[in-house]
Amino acid sequence: MSVYTKTGDQGKTSLLSGQRVDKASLRVEAYGTVDEVNSSLAMARAFCENEDVKEKIIKLQQMNMMLMADLASVDSPPYITAEHVSWLESSLDQLEEQLPPINKFIVAGDTKGGAALDMARTTVRRAERRVLEFAKIGKVDENVRLVLNRQSDLCFMLMRLEETNKIH
Repeated sequence: MSVYTKTGDQGKTSLLSGQRVDKASLRVEAYGTVDEVNSSLAMARAFCENEDVKEKIIKLQQMNMMLMADLASVDSPPYITAEHVSWLESSLDQLEEQLPPINKFIVAGDTKGGAALDMARTTVRRAERRVLEFAKIGKVDENVRLVLNRQSDLCFMLMRLEETNKIH
């Protein structure tokens, strides 16, 4: 099977449900931006040195595959559930206990991994905006919105952990 199918040559793509939609649709923009998040997270994982950070990043990447499936589906049972939101919140709580309190603005970039996580954080924020824009015209499960909001927070906390444990 060839990597190119020519089915998208006229500006249409297939959703997971098989429905054909315009590649410039808000739905495709939403899940495409989540795909960008996954690429940003892949870069961060490649640069990070803290194994705990890398483990959480791979879980985020796996979660984003389900998130994209939800956004690329019409009237299908959701892949993203309240358990995903709970895992994110639990991870955030654990990191908050582990890291010193924030008493000033943090400028990322002391490490390559931290800088990549900060880029992932901002990409997640953009994905969240795209999903919220799509939600004005299409159905988006509440857990999808919550997961994106928590993911950006987790990227921030993982950046802090990666840069706290930097090697000089």
